[in-house]
This record gives sequence, structure tokens and C-alpha cells, in this order.
Amino acid sequence: MSQTSGSKVFASLLGKPWSGVVVLLVFYLALIAVFSVLSPFFFGFRNMLAIGSNVAFMGLMAATGTPLIIAGGLDLSVAAIAGLTGVLISLLYSWGIDIWAAAAIAIVVAVAIGMLNGLLTTRLRMNPLIVTLGMMSIVSGIALVLTGGLTRPLMVGGFNWIGSGRLWGVPVPLILMVLTFLLLWLVLTQTRFGRYVYASGGNPEASRLIGIPVERTVVTLYVVSAVSGAGAGIVLAAMLGAAGPNAASQSLLTIIAAIILGGTSLQGGRGSVWGTLLAVLILGTLANGLTLLNVSSFWQDVTRGVVLLLAVGLDQIRTRALGD
Repeated sequence: MSQTSGSKVFASLLGKPWSGVVVLLVFYLALIAVFSVLSPFFFGFRNMLAIGSNVAFMGLMAATGTPLIIAGGLDLSVAAIAGLTGVLISLLYSWGIDIWAAAAIAIVVAVAIGMLNGLLTTRLRMNPLIVTLGMMSIVSGIALVLTGGLTRPLMVGGFNWIGSGRLWGVPVPLILMVLTFLLLWLVLTQTRFGRYVYASGGNPEASRLIGIPVERTVVTLYVVSAVSGAGAGIVLAAMLGAAGPNAASQSLLTIIAAIILGGTSLQGGRGSVWGTLLAVLILGTLANGLTLLNVSSFWQDVTRGVVLLLAVGLDQIRTRALGD
């Protein structure tokens, strides 16, 4: 078989609707096998649960970012919203406001940010990359101003249970992440709104002509993305027992890489939340395994960048395969 024909076969396989998830599952199992051989501390129920718990806050944001990108949007401000959420909760609690009321206020603020992102991209036709990049800078700046760039302690019994508690021996953050993915899968596959999401990203103009509320769908997804950022901020602050303005800022690259690696097309119209979940676990497992092998965090940054480029390259192959 020639190299050209082999490439066509590879591309056609990637173009199958089930292929992305299967390939990711095989790669995930292979990654577990490799790290199990290289480190005696890797393979074990406790470490597997730790990996899931550690990536849960990123998984929450990647989960809702998936339908947004499917619909043709993009949210770069979600990690900054997570940081601001923790900051707001810690400040409001220090002013005597009940911790749960503080969390509710922070979520309302996130809803407003998501609504603004959605309206700017749909009503003013602004590029979502520019809108959410600018919003990321604004939100991060506000969090820094409110704290002076300092991390604030946030130790409140019931609240911290969200980040460090367990149900039936399973970490609460991991349960929340899996439930979020399950809910989004049901919405995308079993509801009219889910069909609107795919149609809005696949062919927005044709969707408008047949009566699909494309703008309303996209705005809703921006709000959901922002709320997931707030939820991730709550989980992260509860887990750390502290709130920092840049607590989640380094997770943005991982979130985007997970969504694209999971099979969601940057062109819109195609994607799978289960693919994103597997990609989140792969990236979390990679970070955990490299840490156990005492690989420098600098090289881990290089690895994440390589994975992102690989994910975008695979997305291009999928797009061309489906186009053929």
C-alpha cells in the first residue's frame, strides 16, 4: 500500500463518527499501561481517583466548552471567571455574608459575564476569540485589583467538603464532573436544543432560514460556559481552602486542548462530550505520570503545547476526511 493510500485510509478512519472516542480510549489505556510499568506508584485505585479529582475543575469547564465550540463559539474567559469566583466568595464571606449566598452572588456575576460574551458575539458580530480574550483580561484584572494579587484563605467546613469530601469513597469533584458530562450528553443527544447546537455550528445561515434560533442558542451556551467557570472556581477554592486571582489561569490551555483532542471541530458542527472527557483524563494522567517520574514542570508545559498542536492537526485531518 502506497503512502498516499495509507494516508487516505487513516483519514477515512478518523472521519468515522465513532473513531475519535475509540482511538482516545485505546490511547488512554496504553498511557496507563506505560506509566504503570515506569512507576510503581502510578497504578492503583487511590491514584486513579486522585487523577480524576485533580482534573475535575478543568473537566467542568471543558464539558460546557464542547457544545459552545460545536455551535461555532469559543470562550477564553472561562478560567479567569473561575479565579474571580473564588475571589468574590472569599471577599463576600469576609464581609459577613453567608458562604452559600456568596457563592450564589458569584454565579450571578458569571451569568452576566456569559451573557455579555454572547451578546457581543451574536448581536455585534464580534469575533469570539477577540471578545473572550478581552473579557479574560478584564476579569483577571478585576480579580487582581480586588485581592492585590494575593491569595486569600477560605476554610469553611461544609464549603470545603465540595472540594475534598467523598461520597461512597469517590471524591465529590469527580462525581460532579461525571454528572456534568452525563447531563450535557443527554441534552445534546436527546433534546431539541441539542439539535440546535449542532445545526448552529454546522451551517448557521441555513439554520436561521429554517427557523432555528441560532443567536439565542449561542448566547445560552456562553452563559452555561460562564456558569461552569463559576462552578469550577467553587470546586477549586473548596479544594485548596484558598482563593487566588490566577488560580485557574494555567488550566486554559489544557481545557482547549482537551476539547479539540476529544474530537470537537474548531470549524463547528461536530463534537462529542465523551471524547472531551477522555481527553481530560488523558491530559490529567499524563501530568500525573510525568510528575511521578520527576519530570520538570517546564517540560510538562512543553508536552501540553505539543498535545495542543497534535489535537489541532488531527482536527484538520478529520475535517478534510469528512469533506471528502
